[in-house]
Amino acid sequence: MPKDDLKIGVFVCECGTNIAGSVDIDTVVEDAKKLGNVVYSTKNRYMCSEPGQAEIKKAIKEEKLDRVIVAACSPRMHEPTFRECVASVGMNPYLVDMANIREQCSWVHMGNREAATTKAKDIMKAYVARARYLQPQDEKEIPVEKATLVIGGGIAGMQSALDLADAGYQVYLVEKEPSLGGLMSKLAKTYPTMDCAI
Repeated sequence: MPKDDLKIGVFVCECGTNIAGSVDIDTVVEDAKKLGNVVYSTKNRYMCSEPGQAEIKKAIKEEKLDRVIVAACSPRMHEPTFRECVASVGMNPYLVDMANIREQCSWVHMGNREAATTKAKDIMKAYVARARYLQPQDEKEIPVEKATLVIGGGIAGMQSALDLADAGYQVYLVEKEPSLGGLMSKLAKTYPTMDCAI
């Protein structure tokens, strides 16, 4: 269950004109302030930049934030950046979430500022609600044996086994037939050289 006393910080990125060109950022920031548990909401020209990250770190310390939402580009692009950012000030990196208002909002509603802004506000509401359920996670390292199993001793299987062995892996090649080669072993000659297939 979500806690009622959570303190959520919302950080909206203008991304130059990538987002600000289509979305009324000030309206999104002000709307976020009205959402439950949001105690801090601001914007920055480039939230992923050093000054943008410094603003996030400062707010975490001063406002004692429990969760952070960054409304910006795709998490695929900068989620590791923001996870490292919050971790550097002692927050669990899994308590930050990224709302994609660039690809999923600004870019698809280019030329329709009202629709883009409305959708950005809706996305923000969803992410604030979701942030209440975020839980801290611990990363664990599990030792992995540097070995691999290749099933099938045809041309593809043999080439895979050779490539993996060259990369330093112990390779176990398993073939159901008594000899390697797969379909290739059934051919008499191969094109274009017409060499013997075996």
